[in-house]
Amino acid sequence: MSNDGRGLGFLLVVILGGLIFGFGLGLSNMARPEVVLDFLQFDDFGLLFVMSGAAVVTGIVFALAEASDSRAPITGRNYGRRLKSFDKNVVVGGVIFGAGWGISGICPGAAYASLGVGNYPILIAIGGMFAGAYLQGLWRARRADSAARSTSAD
Repeated sequence: MSNDGRGLGFLLVVILGGLIFGFGLGLSNMARPEVVLDFLQFDDFGLLFVMSGAAVVTGIVFALAEASDSRAPITGRNYGRRLKSFDKNVVVGGVIFGAGWGISGICPGAAYASLGVGNYPILIAIGGMFAGAYLQGLWRARRADSAARSTSAD
């Protein structure tokens, strides 16, 4: 393990969090694309209740973690509010994410959990997510390079 204070305990906390997350997705049937697509077509509102319950529990846990002065397990940063501007990238990224979610019927977390319930064709969607994220990273790097070149040419 590294010397940044992240030893076996850190690994166990992350694994436990993943186990709980995956179990909850499987138990609620949200790891099944057909259930998610039924939600997106307004035929089944179970996902709304699962997401609402998760948001309430997460809000309570974050409030307690912030009050206890503990640190986030993965980043090691203090818990606190992260202010993010609501800009064009958030809107466009949300629309693109929503289109991918609607087409595949699965979001990233549920896609991985879907493997655990035996949905191996979901690997195609997971491969697409990785490829899309990689392409977005290339696009962002090229934009940054061209912006740096244009400002240095001034």
